[in-house]
Amino acid sequence: MHRIVDSRIALVAILFVCVGSVTAQDSTVTKHATQTFKDLLYRSGDDLTDYEKERCRLDLIHPTDEKGFSTVVWFHGGGLTGGNKSFPEGLLVQGIAVAAVNYRLHPKVKSPAYVEDAAAAVAWVFKNIEQYGGDPKRIYVSGHSAGGYLTSMVGLDQRWLAEHDIDANQIAGLIPYSGHTITHFTVRKENGIDGRQPVIDDMAPLFHVRKDAPPLLLITGDRELEMLGRYEENAYLWRMMQVVGHPHTKLMELDGYNHGQMAEPSHPLLLRFIQELEKE
Repeated sequence: MHRIVDSRIALVAILFVCVGSVTAQDSTVTKHATQTFKDLLYRSGDDLTDYEKERCRLDLIHPTDEKGFSTVVWFHGGGLTGGNKSFPEGLLVQGIAVAAVNYRLHPKVKSPAYVEDAAAAVAWVFKNIEQYGGDPKRIYVSGHSAGGYLTSMVGLDQRWLAEHDIDANQIAGLIPYSGHTITHFTVRKENGIDGRQPVIDDMAPLFHVRKDAPPLLLITGDRELEMLGRYEENAYLWRMMQVVGHPHTKLMELDGYNHGQMAEPSHPLLLRFIQELEKE
């Protein structure tokens, strides 16, 4: 059973039966025919390094039986030091496209290369998804752990997408799963800062709270089972978004799930969030 969280900080209660009902509903949805494209290079130019050619690629799966579909750009986790692109099983054949992204990793690169790659991938989707049948006005960004951090950085700090002549506010919604909202521990490590020393600088999503940001759904695991302070970081971002007057930030805590376990039960919540936004 998921904890009913303290109403004084206005967190959203997630009951097991509620998540179960979302899953049950999803199982009745018509399964869509899809087409998959592998290892699409999202950076261009004659000066790409071999490592960029290797890592700056994405896989795209999209429905073939409808047009104007939504797309989720998905960033994998791994602490900015590991991991590889893969399609989240819970987001497949749901009538949406998924772009699963690789990006360069520490120690071969250092900050802000990770965020620059994430922005380049999102920009590629904006500029190309229409030719696959998708709607560029229905692009959502999500990811787990380090991927959640990249999601928030690309969506809240407008400078990265501006490099590609795209306004971050064109993103239809941001759904980071258990992402850092302070400066990522790998970025801190690169600057000789201990992982237990919190920092909020311009490489922290919290540094970029703003009223006009895209709709934001923050999801974490159980605060007692999560990585150090991960729930509390997200709760603080939720609070600060309220303070600046952002009209559409939600925070959900999955009771009983640790950092690694929380991704799978988060997928129905992402799908519901998209459905809610697209009904408005």
